[in-house]
Amino acid sequence: MNTQSPTIDTSGDAVARVLNAVDERQQEMTALLQDLVRIPSISGSDDENEAIAHAASLFRERGLDVDHWQIPLADITARPDFPGMEVERSEAWGVVGRLPGAAPTTARTLLFNGHLDVVPVGDPQQWSTAPFDPRIADGRLYGRGSCDMKAGFVAALWAVEAVRQSGVRLAGDLLITAVLGEEDGGLGTYSTLARGWRADACVIPEPTGLDLVPANAGALTFRLRVPGVATHASRRTEGVSAIEKFIPLFAALHRLEARRNANPVASASRWPLAYPLSIGTIHAGDWASSVPDLLVAEGRLGVALDEPMEAARADLEQAVAEACRHDPWLRDHPASVEWWGGQFASGRLPDDSDLLGRVGAAHSAVGGGPQESYTAPYGSDLRLMTGIGGVPTLQYGPGEAVQAHGPDEHVPLQQVLTTARTLALLAVDLCGG
Repeated sequence: MNTQSPTIDTSGDAVARVLNAVDERQQEMTALLQDLVRIPSISGSDDENEAIAHAASLFRERGLDVDHWQIPLADITARPDFPGMEVERSEAWGVVGRLPGAAPTTARTLLFNGHLDVVPVGDPQQWSTAPFDPRIADGRLYGRGSCDMKAGFVAALWAVEAVRQSGVRLAGDLLITAVLGEEDGGLGTYSTLARGWRADACVIPEPTGLDLVPANAGALTFRLRVPGVATHASRRTEGVSAIEKFIPLFAALHRLEARRNANPVASASRWPLAYPLSIGTIHAGDWASSVPDLLVAEGRLGVALDEPMEAARADLEQAVAEACRHDPWLRDHPASVEWWGGQFASGRLPDDSDLLGRVGAAHSAVGGGPQESYTAPYGSDLRLMTGIGGVPTLQYGPGEAVQAHGPDEHVPLQQVLTTARTLALLAVDLCGG
C-alpha cells in the first residue's frame, strides 16, 4: 500500500475560496441532512427511489450535469457477476451528478459514492424519538440513516457545491453518485458501473469516525434449512424437533467462526471478530402444539480479506456437513445450505494508489485530528468499485459504524463538516484547481 502522505499546499487562493464556501453554509448543510433523514428510504421501499429522485433534484439545483436513469432490473439481476439483493424491487433508479472539469481528458477524475437506502428501524420503543423525525442534541443529529450514510453523502455533496460556489474551475471532472441497494448487495453501485461511469479515484464517505478504511472484509448471506418430523406435541418423542436439531449446528457455526478468526490480518486485528458469522433470523414451526418439522435460519458469513468467496462458502458447507454426520437424525436427513441475497466479496485499495496518502493529507490540512487506517469487518460497495470497476477506492466519513443499524442512530455534526472540508480540499488537490 502506498502510504506516503503528500503535502498539500493550503496557502493558495483556490483552496481558501473552496474551504470558505464550505464553512459559510454549515446551517444549510445540516438542514439538507435533516430533509434526507425525513425520507424513510428503507431498502426495497418506494421511498428508496424517492431519495434517489431527491438527490437528482439536488444535483440539478446546483448546476451539475445529471444522469438520472431507471435501472433495467431484469437485465442487471440476470448478469453472472450480479452481487445479489435481499428485498424485492419493482423498479429502481440511479443518478450521477457531474461538475465538468476544464481538461477532463488529461486530468484526474474524482468520484464520491454515497448510498441513500437505510435498514429498518427495529423496535420503535427503543428509540428516544421517531426514527425519521431528525433531532439535534449535544452536537449530534439523530435519526435512521443519519450515520449510515446520509451524513456522508451530504458532506460529499457540500464539497462539490463548495467547489462550484467558489468559482474554482477544476481540471478534472468531479462526480457524485447517489445509489440504492447498498444494504442488501450493491444494486445501485453495480448498476452505475454497468452504466459506464468510472473515475480515477473514489471516496465512499461511509461512517469511519474520520479514519481511513482502504480495505473491507466480505459478507455472504446464507440460508440454513434444518428438517424434522411433525407430530402432536403430546407425543413429541415420536417426532423430531427441527429446533433441537439446529442446536448442534449452531454450536458448529460458533466453532467455525472461532477458527476463521484465529489469525486475522494485522490491519483487522483491532476487532474482536474480524470476520463475524452471525445468525440474523430463525423461523420454525407453525403451531404451538405441534413438533416443528422445519427450521429456517438466515445469517451472514464473514469473508477474510483476499479470501475467494467460493472458499468461504465451502468452509461453511463443510462445517454444516460435518455436524450433520455426528447426529443420528441429521446423518440421514442433512441440513441444506443456500446462498442468497447480498454476496459481498472482500476488497481493497490497490497497493500502488496514492489515494490513501492524499485523503490523509487533506484531513490533516483541515485540522481533522489524529487518524488511523484499518480493514473494516463488513462488506461495502468498495469491493464493487475496486473489483468490477477497477476504480481505486477507500472509505472515509463521519460517524461510527457502531451507531449504524441500531436505535437512536446519530452522527456528530462537527465530523460532517470536517468530512466536507476534507473532500473539498481533496477535489482541488487530486483534480487540479
